[in-house]
Amino acid sequence: MSELHGDFVLSSGRRSNVYFDKFRFLADPSLLREVAGRVRALLPEGVTHLAAPEGAATLLLSAVALDAGLPMIVVRKEPKAYGTRSQVEGYPDPGAVVALIEDVSTTGHQVEAAARAVERQGCTVACIVLALDRGGAKTLRSSGYRVETVVSVSVPPADAPAEPSPTDAPSTAAPAGEPSTSSSMDASPRGTASSGESTG
Repeated sequence: MSELHGDFVLSSGRRSNVYFDKFRFLADPSLLREVAGRVRALLPEGVTHLAAPEGAATLLLSAVALDAGLPMIVVRKEPKAYGTRSQVEGYPDPGAVVALIEDVSTTGHQVEAAARAVERQGCTVACIVLALDRGGAKTLRSSGYRVETVVSVSVPPADAPAEPSPTDAPSTAAPAGEPSTSSSMDASPRGTASSGESTG
C-alpha cells in the first residue's frame, strides 16, 4: 500500500527507485492499529515509558501508548527556545525505563540523537523499535542499542547495477538482521510494503 516506485531522493541523500510513504499507514486507522499492535508485541518487560522523536513517529507512539497504557515522551530535535526550554517533553523521572519508537529509519541518526537526549535525563533506553528498517538498525546496534524491527526492507539505490535476473525485484522484506525473539510481519498488514521515509 505504501510502496511507491519511481525516482526518489531519500532523507539520507541517496536516490532510490522505491519509496515508502509512511503516511499511507499512519493515516489509516486500521493499518495504524495493526502496526501499533506489532510494535507493542516487541516491547521488552519492565518498560515504564514510550518515546519517539518529534514528527510523524509521534502518531505511532500515541497508538502504541494507548494500547499499552504507558506514558509518552516526545523528544525534540533541539530544546525549545521558550517556556520550559525542554528538549524531552513528558518529564520522565530519572530511572525511567524507556522504549523508543520510530516509524521508518534509513540512517538511524535521528532516533539515536533522541535516545541520547533521553539518557541525558537519567533514563535507560531498554530498546529501540523500528516499524520499518531501511538500514538504520545497523547503525543503532553498532552504537550499543538493542533494536527490534517489525519489518526490514532492503532496496537497492536507483543507480545500482541491475542484477542479472529474469525478474526485476526492486524490494525485499526480511526479518531483523540479527537473531531476535521478535516476529516480523509482511511489509504491510495487507500484504504490500507499507511504511515511510525518515531521517531516523
